Amino acid sequence: MSEYIEHDRHGVSVGLVIRQQFTFAEPPNRMRLDSGAALGPITIAYETCGRLNAARSNAVLVLHALSGDAHVAGYHSKDDPKPGWWEFMVGPGKGIDTERYFVICSNILGSCGGTTGPCSINPDTQKPYGLTFPVVTIGDMVRAQKHLLDHLGIDQVLAVVGGSIGGMQVLQWCMRYPERVRAAIPLATTTRHSALAIAFNEVARQAIMTDPNFNGGDYYQGPKPATGLSLARMIGHITYLSDEAMRQKFGRRLQDKSDFSFNFDADFQVESYLRYQGSKFVERFDANSFCYITKAADYFDLQNQHGKGSLASAFANVRARFMVVSFTSDWLYPTYQSRAMVKAMKKNGLDVSFCEIQADCGHDAFLLPIDRLAEVISGFLRRVNNEA
Repeated sequence: MSEYIEHDRHGVSVGLVIRQQFTFAEPPNRMRLDSGAALGPITIAYETCGRLNAARSNAVLVLHALSGDAHVAGYHSKDDPKPGWWEFMVGPGKGIDTERYFVICSNILGSCGGTTGPCSINPDTQKPYGLTFPVVTIGDMVRAQKHLLDHLGIDQVLAVVGGSIGGMQVLQWCMRYPERVRAAIPLATTTRHSALAIAFNEVARQAIMTDPNFNGGDYYQGPKPATGLSLARMIGHITYLSDEAMRQKFGRRLQDKSDFSFNFDADFQVESYLRYQGSKFVERFDANSFCYITKAADYFDLQNQHGKGSLASAFANVRARFMVVSFTSDWLYPTYQSRAMVKAMKKNGLDVSFCEIQADCGHDAFLLPIDRLAEVISGFLRRVNNEA
């Protein structure tokens, strides 16, 4: 819920928002996971913006990517220096207009933003789960979100929206609960990871797991695997950018010096930037959660999990109307992957629109204030809402 509205550099903000929690799957009614394991109790951290209408028909579920959380827009306090991760998109008069829609965003299962994950306390041992936490899938994340919507009394959402791993959740929602989704906006995403994407994730996980402080995932009472997690973030961050973005932002410019150091300091601006991103990430994210979420993304495969080898068959029971968005410079999930999912949707007679947005900033483009993206999302949601 939001408490007041203020102006910021992105326009009108939803203002103060409150993180809420919902707990379910209390033993013995644990939630069954795709791996066959059972997990419970499960606590989900979530935030909401806007108002749910009397018909409960204006809910928009926003699904975050790897390092995101429930804090999609607004501020947690009047002194909070940083708004939610999609502040430019969510708010009054913005792409996802909180004067029209009731926006819900929850932290995903396995993360470290208030939802149950490997850093949570295992009630059976009274210690953090660590690597005893069961491996979860994108499907498990969506199953937990479904319990949250049940708790909120929302039988059907107007739309599910998300980019990257959030986009995977969008697609999973449409397949697992087709009757509960009217429209879907998957952004900068894929129906399954390529070998290249899996390779980058594996290198990042190995950077964490070979850190001397990793201690088999049981590091919560001692030093964190900060070096490994920082390196993992640096690896990931490279995949989120593009060659053109890095050329424009850094080129070969030196960092606070006029000549090479002739040692292994950060001579170049890009080196300094990556080291900074890595160190900041260590302050806010859990290394185990990074491993679990990237593994869930690697396991995601609609073609084989739902289509028995055929991507078109995977969309056979889907009912949602789609707006699929890709970005020209996204080499992690390139446009051809979005075109493949659009083709599979059309083979099933689904109402699908596709937009490839010109952007030089790479995979992270969906997180940046691009007017064209806000216009596409706003227009699509209005059409779906008006056709109710």
